[in-house]
Amino acid sequence: MKVVRKENLSLEEKKALMQLRNNEYPVQFGHETFHEFEAYVDAISEMKNYLLIDAKKEIQGWVYTFFRDNEIWFAIMLNYQIQGKGYGKILLEEIKKNNQNLNGWVIDHENDIKSNKEKYKSPLKFYISNGFSVLEDVRLENEKISAVKINWKNNK
Repeated sequence: MKVVRKENLSLEEKKALMQLRNNEYPVQFGHETFHEFEAYVDAISEMKNYLLIDAKKEIQGWVYTFFRDNEIWFAIMLNYQIQGKGYGKILLEEIKKNNQNLNGWVIDHENDIKSNKEKYKSPLKFYISNGFSVLEDVRLENEKISAVKINWKNNK
């Protein structure tokens, strides 16, 4: 597996990323059409993509950083078949190298369902074990998501 940084995504990469996102995030985050997904990606400000590519040149993971509310934010997703094997940490380390401060929203419960009908497993413990702080008092609550804010700062 290797991590490849991409400023601009190809059509094929976008299609693979839409599938990955639809498979790994709760069903309410899914995009029904490619046009809908492309509009979502195109609306993200200052997006920097990091793709986890396997030996067959297939995308197995994706992390991206972006600018929102004067802060750097990130989102990450991994094919469920490779979760728990250190690849998420590799992707996080890649974005930590290029940022001093990272923010994210993390679902901190297991009430959501993925498209395969399995429960979405909260990754909160993963982020804590990788040096993120949980901002318990900062939450995002709406019809699509119930999440807590996490933050990482480079203390070097």
